[in-house]
Amino acid sequence: MKAHVLVVDDDPHITGMLRRFLAYEGYSVSIAASGDEALTRTLEHTPDLIVLDILLPALSGLEVAQRLRAAGDQVPILMLTARDSVADRVEGFEMGADDYLVKPFAPQELLVRIKALLRRNQAERHEVLRYADVELDMGTRLAHRGAREIVLSPTEFELLALFLRRPRQVLTREIILNCVWGLDFEGSSNVMEVYIGYLRSKLEAEGETRLIHTIRGFGYVLKE
Repeated sequence: MKAHVLVVDDDPHITGMLRRFLAYEGYSVSIAASGDEALTRTLEHTPDLIVLDILLPALSGLEVAQRLRAAGDQVPILMLTARDSVADRVEGFEMGADDYLVKPFAPQELLVRIKALLRRNQAERHEVLRYADVELDMGTRLAHRGAREIVLSPTEFELLALFLRRPRQVLTREIILNCVWGLDFEGSSNVMEVYIGYLRSKLEAEGETRLIHTIRGFGYVLKE
């Protein structure tokens, strides 16, 4: 079956171009010109992936992503935007974006990113990561420590997944930043430490033993 891509943008030139290009590449494509329309279409028939512009009339792309994630919808979201600051990208990821592409963009780069997101989503649907008493379901995006459910932000989720995939392995600051925030991240120098602090607090909220340890001068490691 063809993968169904929902393109959300209020610029008819962009939506027309993407409809033709993606249809030629073998995708089923639908269009929404506003955030409200995007939510309605997604609720009626969840697409396999959403290409979502941030600057939309009335309801922004960030609000659309946030509402979908709050409703438990884990459809992959590729954000499109003319805003390319680090703060904008961080906000997009925090609202639930899975990837971020700055306008103007090359259609072939968009295609590569769509394929990568669809592959990752397919692989993760039935993947459950476990270490000690921590469990992370990559399909439902639910985290547990023992019987306790843990609510994670998108960034905390990606951090925990990274640690669970590499237990007992010391991860350097550079590895963590590259894997979670991207190779070109140039944001606050302590953003990683802040989010590891958030994640530790949630994992240890009921007095559980620490699993994410600091290796001074090297990085962090997940171990009992």
